[in-house]
Amino acid sequence: SKENGHSEQIPPAIIPKRHKLRQSWTYWYLNDNRMMNWEDRLKKICTFNTVEDFWALYNNIKTPSQLNVTCDYNVFKDGIDPMWEVPENAHGGRWLINIDKGRTNEVMDTIWLEILIAIVGEQFGEDMDQICGLVANVRAKGSKISVWTRDHSNEAANMRIGNIIKQKLVTAPVSDKVNKPIFDVLRYEDHDSCQHKTSSSIKAKLSITAVDMAPTPAPAP
Repeated sequence: SKENGHSEQIPPAIIPKRHKLRQSWTYWYLNDNRMMNWEDRLKKICTFNTVEDFWALYNNIKTPSQLNVTCDYNVFKDGIDPMWEVPENAHGGRWLINIDKGRTNEVMDTIWLEILIAIVGEQFGEDMDQICGLVANVRAKGSKISVWTRDHSNEAANMRIGNIIKQKLVTAPVSDKVNKPIFDVLRYEDHDSCQHKTSSSIKAKLSITAVDMAPTPAPAP
């Protein structure tokens, strides 16, 4: 603008560069109010599609280990609800990590963050289309973290996904006081079995151990 013969330079606004993710993800929270219906306990926290928005969210909410018992976190591709019944999950399954009660909070939070970064950062290559989301279940008798995939019968893709999860976890940075490896075994279960059986009677379709042994499909029931 020119005023009194002086020309004034207005500096351009500095807009920080944002790094787009390949797709949008939605963070869900299930509260611990057992008096309510499950659907009413489930709330969308936020949908994000940039690296910066992901970290802004992550750094401002509790980690899984800080949640009350019976709470869940779910991070799913935007448009996929975190429930078995929806079409994207109906024929799917999950890679499950059981976290023993004796483990420190650091272990749960490390497993969650390592897998979360791998998923939103698209580190599963061509198998990203098989991944639906990530779930943390905080439970008194031992919490669980699981990666949900679209097709439980696609064993080749599910093994590739499982092996990448294993690599992320065996190389995850943890403090010296943590017993390593930070998980014992990854078990792949189909959602259908999980709905109709108690957890102790579910046969794993696939399993991968933390300590190297040749990964083998579980024997047929």
